[in-house]
Amino acid sequence: MASEQELSAFLKSVEKRAFKRAVFAVRDEDAALDVVQDAMIKLAENYADRPAAELPPLFQRILSNATMDWFRRQKVRGALFRNFSDFEPAGGDEDFDILEVLEAFAGEASAESASDVVSRGQVFALIESQIADLPARQREAFLLRYWEELDVSETALVMGCSEGSVKTHCSRAVHALAKALNAKGITL
Repeated sequence: MASEQELSAFLKSVEKRAFKRAVFAVRDEDAALDVVQDAMIKLAENYADRPAAELPPLFQRILSNATMDWFRRQKVRGALFRNFSDFEPAGGDEDFDILEVLEAFAGEASAESASDVVSRGQVFALIESQIADLPARQREAFLLRYWEELDVSETALVMGCSEGSVKTHCSRAVHALAKALNAKGITL
């Protein structure tokens, strides 16, 4: 059984990655925050009695289900009515990412030049956009394997598919990303 401190430490350790994963899925930061909060609440309310070792794959599955629930609610909401604000362009700076700003302040001061920082930021933004363009299952497998660092069997459990499917989705995602980035002149 995970203690309250273990559960709290676990949730703190996954919050930023879970948020980014949700943003990739729902493409709306406010909705992504709601999805992650719902997933965290469900984990704390329903599964706090589980051992700490079971929390990572369990949380990833809950997050996947919360994301699917969000899409279902959006589909029903869209079928019933439409807000006029949905047709207006989003205001403000869409490139602003508060998590990147906070990470920059939290990190150590580095000797990088401003052009290196800007260049790296542009490459990361391009990689993120290419990840967001992947098909949903490929994106989910890629993020679980390489972002969340789950192994193949844990990823299969979270995604509800076979290990072979996880390997196929990951391989296709890596090849698609490599091809797209190479076409833009980026080699990693």
